[in-house]
Amino acid sequence: MPLVSSRMARWMYRGGRPNRLARWLNAVSAAQFSHGLLAPRRAVTLQVRGRTSGRQITLPLVVADVAGERYLVSMLGEDVGWVRNVHAAGGEAVLRHRGSERVRLEDVPAERRAPILRRYLRLAPGARPHIPLDLDAPPADFARIAARYPVFRVVANRS
Repeated sequence: MPLVSSRMARWMYRGGRPNRLARWLNAVSAAQFSHGLLAPRRAVTLQVRGRTSGRQITLPLVVADVAGERYLVSMLGEDVGWVRNVHAAGGEAVLRHRGSERVRLEDVPAERRAPILRRYLRLAPGARPHIPLDLDAPPADFARIAARYPVFRVVANRS
């Protein structure tokens, strides 16, 4: 049984923004994922500079792996703070999970997102209430909604 029902998950992100409970749960998860405590290998904390505050913004995310590449997906679509912050930071960010990794996040064109979204939905149960497809939906259905969900390819920063 999931910790949070689909209905409650949608309520926590009503209007595409996390409410107070969701922000608190995200902060707890971000701390947990950063240290790898009781967290799956694919659970990471994203750190990116805030576009207006200049402060480090941290939030928990799930990394989807497809064909040897790693990807981050915005389950709430384009109009969310972390996506705008990544764009403002030129894709520069840090992923944390038992250590830090400087990365560059590159936008994936919508026409290449369908298999990534499909994999992400399998790996991220918390995203399922926000993406209107069944796990077993055909690839064409994922292609139809792909433009609404930003996807970033994770590239290790060698500097």
